[in-house]
Amino acid sequence: MDAATVGSPALQRIRDRHKGLSGMDLLEATIKNEFKGKIAVVSSFGAESAVLLHMVAQVDPSTPVIFLNTGKLFGETLRYRDRLQEKLGLTDIRSAGPHPADLVAQDPNGGLWNADADACCFIRKVLPLERALKGFDASITGRKRFQTNARAGMEPIEEERVRGTGEPGSATGTRFKVNPLALWTQEDLEAYLDEHKLPRHPLVKDNYLSTGCMP
Repeated sequence: MDAATVGSPALQRIRDRHKGLSGMDLLEATIKNEFKGKIAVVSSFGAESAVLLHMVAQVDPSTPVIFLNTGKLFGETLRYRDRLQEKLGLTDIRSAGPHPADLVAQDPNGGLWNADADACCFIRKVLPLERALKGFDASITGRKRFQTNARAGMEPIEEERVRGTGEPGSATGTRFKVNPLALWTQEDLEAYLDEHKLPRHPLVKDNYLSTGCMP
């Protein structure tokens, strides 16, 4: 559920400054310079998360990592998060989950995913992420062009509209999004995992097609 992207003169200037950068080089430039102190990683600690998180840890292990805990994750994912945190030395992992009031009002029995998957994602992913990103000028994602048709033209640096939460003091305007793996292929990811001997998500090893929320 990607937010709507926009364009601005500021975005073009940032793209011009970092033209041709990808992967570790783009992370180095945006974490240490362009958005220093105002950028956070967004991660589900899913199938390929170790690649991006390993890169971030090499640049600055104190970079905030927002972990989207929907309350519906597999136990294997929570244990994988703990394992990666210890192995990579990440020091600022922040868990973002649904607000209890939202669950009481819209998903009291935990079955909203079956009736309205988009509404479920909104209260368990979109709103928690917006709250967690308040105060940051940019976020880092592990999205890649090959994942969906909608992402086929995705740029390494984007600007998106802040969705807002409707709450007092909710963020507005736009936020930049850094996609250092946008141009990577599945083969690139596998090669990186092997080269750096990074652990695979246990559900991937068990041939699960998805490591997201439990059905």
